[in-house]
Amino acid sequence: DVDTVTLADVESNIVRCPDEEVAEKMIGRIDEIRKTGNSIGGVVECVARNVPAGLGAPVFDKLEAELAKACMSLPASKGFEVGSGFPGTLVTGIEHNDPFYIDKDGRTRTITNRSGGIQGGISNGETIVVRVAFKPTSTIARSQETVTRDGVETVGNR
Repeated sequence: DVDTVTLADVESNIVRCPDEEVAEKMIGRIDEIRKTGNSIGGVVECVARNVPAGLGAPVFDKLEAELAKACMSLPASKGFEVGSGFPGTLVTGIEHNDPFYIDKDGRTRTITNRSGGIQGGISNGETIVVRVAFKPTSTIARSQETVTRDGVETVGNR
């Protein structure tokens, strides 16, 4: 749960997954693939809580654009999403709408946070949730087809 996960939860295992059961499955899958001399990719979810409303801009310097630029600059990153992300494209506008309400403390909030804490390029005060997809590394412990500097097709050894 993005609202309750702690740094201690994240740091509790080598894959930095706060769900113990899922972490064990991830470690097992990574080890299984590693033993074959191969690699796999994955998705990292980042959560930022207590971000003030008003960061970003509606046209240029949109907050999600700045976050995407930073995340997509990481080696092997291939995808970026905020809030409902790509699955959010599969629902209608009324289903995806995130109505505002006033909470018990008098703060304006959203009911579902499908927007991932950013609306119209500006933080809205909700928890910001972004995910970054990373491809498998191409440097693996297997021979692979390649081309030499001289333009000769060959099989490279690890």
